[in-house]
Amino acid sequence: MFKRPEIFQQFTNLVVAESTRHGGFSEKPYTSLNLGLYSGDSKETVLKNRRQFYQALGIGERRVAHSYQTHSDEIVVVTRGKAYQGYDALITARKGVFISVTVADCTPILIFDPVQQAVGAVHAGWRGTVKQIVAKTIQKMQSEFKTNPADCFAYVGTCIDECSFEVGLEVADEFMPEFKRFDAEKQKFFIDLKKANFVQLLNCGLPENQIEISEFSTILHNEDYFSFRKERGKTGRFAALIGMKLEE
Repeated sequence: MFKRPEIFQQFTNLVVAESTRHGGFSEKPYTSLNLGLYSGDSKETVLKNRRQFYQALGIGERRVAHSYQTHSDEIVVVTRGKAYQGYDALITARKGVFISVTVADCTPILIFDPVQQAVGAVHAGWRGTVKQIVAKTIQKMQSEFKTNPADCFAYVGTCIDECSFEVGLEVADEFMPEFKRFDAEKQKFFIDLKKANFVQLLNCGLPENQIEISEFSTILHNEDYFSFRKERGKTGRFAALIGMKLEE
């Protein structure tokens, strides 16, 4: 049903997970743990899937904040479980509140500042990556919570990998040379979203050994993850979630 990034396992006060497509109730083509409310699947089924996911993590659904994502660079400071509109990154320093983004090829990034006790969850497709949403999220955590990037740990999650992300010139032109590769045979560019977001984190001041990059691909491991591109737009969404437990 979900995987826990290894980089965060040293922190016992964190609830953190990246879901897979297994263990839910949705039928084809959304099989089966579809957590995307705006995917075209039955809302009742998606909510049932979400409850199943949250229950497995030991958290209540009313404690989860999420947003209708629009590929923007807008960031919201969260203080309670709530449904937002138009934000692609959420941050909080409130214990017992959990933040989540949903994806199906775009890159989910989770961030934890163990010193100031703050977390961030980012949805970064190619547009958000170009807009530097990850860097802006770190900057927002600095201004809101006094976060020092050198203290942070981060996970660059499962997304479409470079070998599968074929784009035209209009998209390729938005990226620096180090994040794209031209295939002369196909006359197409290939974009590396994981590397682009990883470098944003490095440039913000996160140490390399405090960043984990998912080894999985939504395309190559489509049996375990939803892929908007491979499944031609008719698919579900998986989630990346992070939050701090209430102190006992």
